[in-house]
Amino acid sequence: MSKLKRIIWPQVVLFGDSITQFSFQANGWGAEIANKLVRKCDVVNRGLSGYNTRWAKIALPRVIHNIGTDSNIAAVTIFFGANDCSLPEPNPQQHVPLQEYTQNLKDMVAHLTTVGVSADKVILITPPPLHEPDWEKECRMKGCPLNRLNSVAGQYAQACVEAAGQCGVEVLDLWTLMQKDGQDFTVYLSDGLHLSDRGNEFVALHLWNLLERRVDALPMILPYWGDVDNKNPESCLLNHSSQEQ
Repeated sequence: MSKLKRIIWPQVVLFGDSITQFSFQANGWGAEIANKLVRKCDVVNRGLSGYNTRWAKIALPRVIHNIGTDSNIAAVTIFFGANDCSLPEPNPQQHVPLQEYTQNLKDMVAHLTTVGVSADKVILITPPPLHEPDWEKECRMKGCPLNRLNSVAGQYAQACVEAAGQCGVEVLDLWTLMQKDGQDFTVYLSDGLHLSDRGNEFVALHLWNLLERRVDALPMILPYWGDVDNKNPESCLLNHSSQEQ
């Protein structure tokens, strides 16, 4: 009997902070992307709540580390900045200076390239806008002053856009899109910083526009049930032309 060929599911890896970690919750943007890619890709949540790019850059080689095992990656999102943009005096633990933030993003893209994830598979995502009155309430409840400003988040978003351009990767500029034409961006936020249901829907929609062409050509893994030969199911279930190893 010939050796059984293992099916290799392509992966879409979501790497980010709490906005990524929470994305698999009910109505989350990550869960929506995963639902769209069932039978085509595994959507892997590697969100690290509270992390900034300084820590993420150190952790990334442990998350995506080997060209042999990670060559099946279809796409990677890098979604940081909401913590990096913390103000240095009230929140020195998470704050990362703007220039370092930019370099950290570039370094993470460079690492992915060295392990076989080409630039065309990488999508950077900027931090969303910040609603200061709502976030200040959250800060006060924790006994601290307001530690972020929307204008500063915008500087980090612009740096993310510039880093993407310099690295030759695509970028989803949430900070700009959510405030486009003066719209009320607060509907996209649950507490002034993290995403509401509408915010998750917004991210899923716009991210899918960038992801779809990267995964559209991938075949459905294992045949449609109606195509299985009931008299000889092994003929198609063991020989279906999905990715194999």
